[in-house]
Amino acid sequence: MQEQHAFPFLREILLFLALAGILIPLLQRLRINQVLGFLAVGALLGPFGLGRMAQDFAPLGLFTFPNNDNVAMLAELGVLFLMFMIGLELSAARLWAMRRWVFGTGSAQVVLCAALIGGAAYLLLDQRLDAALVLGLVLSLSSTAVVMQLLAESQRTASPLGQAAFAVLMLQDLAVVPILILIGALGNNDGGGSNVALIALLAMAKAAVAIALIYLVGGKVVHPLFRAFARHRQPDVFMALILLSTFGIAALSHLAGLSMALGALIAGLLLAETEFKHEVELMVEPFKGLLMGLFFMTVGMGMDALQVLHAPLWLACAVLGLVLLKGLVVAPLLRLGGLPWGRALEGALLLGQGGEFAFIVIGYATASKLLDGALGARVMLAVGLSLFITPLLARIGHAIGERSAAEPQGAAAHLADNELEAARGRVIIAGFGRVGQQLAKLLTAQGIPYVAFENDAKLVSQLHADGAPVFFGNAARPELLRRVHADEAPAIVLTMDHPASALQAVRGIRREFPDVQLYARSRDEKHARALKRAGANVVVPETLEASLQLSAFVLEGMGLDERMVDDIVDRERDAFAAALDDARSRERDERDV
Repeated sequence: MQEQHAFPFLREILLFLALAGILIPLLQRLRINQVLGFLAVGALLGPFGLGRMAQDFAPLGLFTFPNNDNVAMLAELGVLFLMFMIGLELSAARLWAMRRWVFGTGSAQVVLCAALIGGAAYLLLDQRLDAALVLGLVLSLSSTAVVMQLLAESQRTASPLGQAAFAVLMLQDLAVVPILILIGALGNNDGGGSNVALIALLAMAKAAVAIALIYLVGGKVVHPLFRAFARHRQPDVFMALILLSTFGIAALSHLAGLSMALGALIAGLLLAETEFKHEVELMVEPFKGLLMGLFFMTVGMGMDALQVLHAPLWLACAVLGLVLLKGLVVAPLLRLGGLPWGRALEGALLLGQGGEFAFIVIGYATASKLLDGALGARVMLAVGLSLFITPLLARIGHAIGERSAAEPQGAAAHLADNELEAARGRVIIAGFGRVGQQLAKLLTAQGIPYVAFENDAKLVSQLHADGAPVFFGNAARPELLRRVHADEAPAIVLTMDHPASALQAVRGIRREFPDVQLYARSRDEKHARALKRAGANVVVPETLEASLQLSAFVLEGMGLDERMVDDIVDRERDAFAAALDDARSRERDERDV
């Protein structure tokens, strides 16, 4: 009697886990982008790589994936969790905080790139209107995973370019919802491309209904469910609820005639609007790299690298054309958003590749006969090749951005040569919002000179035109601080309101200028401890000062003497500073032990 395996695809699962266990730490050690590493390994060991040789050499089958059908289930699982994690990042508060970049620059980028790429597909590739629309929309998206990892590796996620790129990527991720619905609508259309506009409008209506259902389901079912069971504080129950939400909403989406991937995205969006968002992120975090690797490895298995030999010119033109078309759109949009031309060109090269959603959407499009299978395979290979050259494009773009930043760009943007000596010996203010401006006002009243840096180009232009010594730049950059002789500054004061930017600036300044007096504004006590650990001499939390001022008014209203109130407030302030110093000393002693 022939032996039956009770657990399907056991060999494929064990092989993937073994590869992931080796690859993830190896790629981190070699500083190779994990997305590209998993894509390359998938292409190498998949049915179009060494897997095709497994029939002739049986032992090779133990270490390869000769049959793509056997990993289809793993691929679907990877897609679902990738979409869920993307949805978890797209909270309404985060979108609203960056609304100008997200809905302004991001929307313009998707629409203009889709029009240019779709028009090229329609005119040059002789595609139907619906197929050209799909290609235009899907290729207008960039890779969130690759771009954000490159920015994180260079510690520039909090920079103006990093924030602009993140905002554009957020809009692209959000655009996946109507794109997936549009694919389903066009796939069920028997009328060809004649009524694409009507189908597109119908798809947008469905997208609006889907978004409304997010809040309906979240308010009526999922949120109360989490609130009822999460109070037991059992990790296994919490993980079960996460899986139930993801697969349950994905199943409902499938029953409604939409894709399961869209349902997983909606599940992530739904949980992003609850108070359990951060706990969900903590629970999913250990599996994040593994699930991302699963998705990209299965994508790599579907890439036939031999197509490069069969159509080298077509693929080269496709990759180059994609980067150029997107660059022609992205660079002017980033410049209009306030970035200097050098950084705008850097952003254009950074966002010029195709995105991971292309593999999902093109797969659906070929399955629904919207795209020819051979064309879909070539497009996916072109997207994969664009991902592989992204680190090189990012390095070229960074060189352009740094060179542009190092050259004087006019009074409103950078320090001119004749202003360098004037900046020697001044207090340096990093961030010139309301706190920075108030500090500058007090310094000026006391005759103390200062120089300030701010990332808001429009604000810098206005203030500089009025004669204020305010310049565009990121104070976390050592080369910029060296140009204003930060080693001779009596003090550097960080007033920026973005916690991550402040922490990055403290680390960079303390590393380059260990002896300078560094004062920092913090968001709260936790942020204050982080800044103190990073090397700030004095940290002033907003919440502490607000509470002390309010307490002083209350005590005076209760009849206490003003001098006594001042002594009480000073003692509380000194006690907090001492507690920060003690915590820093304890951490230093623990590290020494």
